Amino acid sequence: MIELSSLFHQHIADRQRTTAGALAQTGFEALVISSGKVYTHFADDQDAPFHPTPHFAHWCPMAGPHHLLVIRPGQRPRLIRYAPEDFWYEQSPLGNPFWASEFEIEEAGTVEDAWKRLGTLRRAAYIGNETDRAEAAGLEPNPALLTAHLDWHRTTKSAYEVQCIEEATVLAARAHLAARAAFMAGASELEIHYAFIQAAGIVDHEMPYGSIVALNEKGAILHYEGKRKVKNGAVLLIDAGVQVRGYAADITRTMAAPHCDSRFAALIAGMERLELQLCDLVKPNLAYGDLHHQGHLRIAELLKESGILKASPEEAVEKGLSRPFFPHGLGHHLGIQVHDVAGQQGSPDGTPAPPPPQHPTLRTTRTIDVDQVFTVEPGLYFIPMLLRPFREDGQSASFNWPLIDELTPCGGIRIEDNLLVTAHGHRNLTRPHLPI
Repeated sequence: MIELSSLFHQHIADRQRTTAGALAQTGFEALVISSGKVYTHFADDQDAPFHPTPHFAHWCPMAGPHHLLVIRPGQRPRLIRYAPEDFWYEQSPLGNPFWASEFEIEEAGTVEDAWKRLGTLRRAAYIGNETDRAEAAGLEPNPALLTAHLDWHRTTKSAYEVQCIEEATVLAARAHLAARAAFMAGASELEIHYAFIQAAGIVDHEMPYGSIVALNEKGAILHYEGKRKVKNGAVLLIDAGVQVRGYAADITRTMAAPHCDSRFAALIAGMERLELQLCDLVKPNLAYGDLHHQGHLRIAELLKESGILKASPEEAVEKGLSRPFFPHGLGHHLGIQVHDVAGQQGSPDGTPAPPPPQHPTLRTTRTIDVDQVFTVEPGLYFIPMLLRPFREDGQSASFNWPLIDELTPCGGIRIEDNLLVTAHGHRNLTRPHLPI
């Protein structure tokens, strides 16, 4: 606990520094961030699982809606904790969490009282989804330029944030191993999912994102959400994570059962080697787009070696022949949000850096820098709708269609690790805890 407190103290010092700079550059004297209000489904009285405003979570790991954080350069942050007296839902006492000493904490029993406690703030901005209350308080809601500056700094992770991600990784690795064992025992998608969350010690709404547990052909659906009861799958693709204090581990593994087609099992082994090779390339000052390009070249080489593509890797990438097999980006920034912010931001002022036309789904176009955390997740899929146009055009002869048709029922492959960029390269946060 002492060590965590020390890490958090430096984390808040970093937030004070970067936020003061962002306010100065955008003409504001203060910033108010709310943890947010609950979203209620349309024409219903049921609430969606609550997710705090990410910028609030960047400052404070306190759970729950309607809290307010007031930040002024040179002053200790004020934290107005919404603490209603309520018999409908559990209200836990604050206690003495490791982070409490960094804030001037006061409590409010109603949302109205919390906002009233703000008082009058001059030239103050607001970030959150309670914009009606912010406007009534004279705050400027969600100014784009200020938000861009804050988003930019969120891609640089403090030691506290890395610690949270690593703790999440330990739990996620344990859960992945349990899921692997369940798959090898012939479990269904639903049973594999249950094995994961039981081993992680969580319930579904505590996951950072809905798990992808795909047997066989369902692995070719990138965001597959089903949980079928069919058993004894030949291939499992599982993309599932855990979060600690709001920070996520995002891990994917693909594995073959003994009765899997040996050619597809060889592709999984090839993708495992390929993913580690791409991780080895990660270092500061490398454009993430160049890393993504290397991913396409190496996947095209694997497709050529496996007899699936007849073109050379360079020709396959140049002509877009690898894209139907690898249609998504190589990875994304990771943190409070699984797909963390500012990946396509060209500068702190929010200048856009869109992906190139040949790789439109690339989530990260930034230059790799020290203390960034992002995923490396190459994929290889047999997706009929993406392959169909190539059957019908002049490039059809570059594909081994009989082999493709035989492997299509196996679905797809994705391998994903989380990397921290260091001054001289990187540190793989995933492999020490989940080596395979």
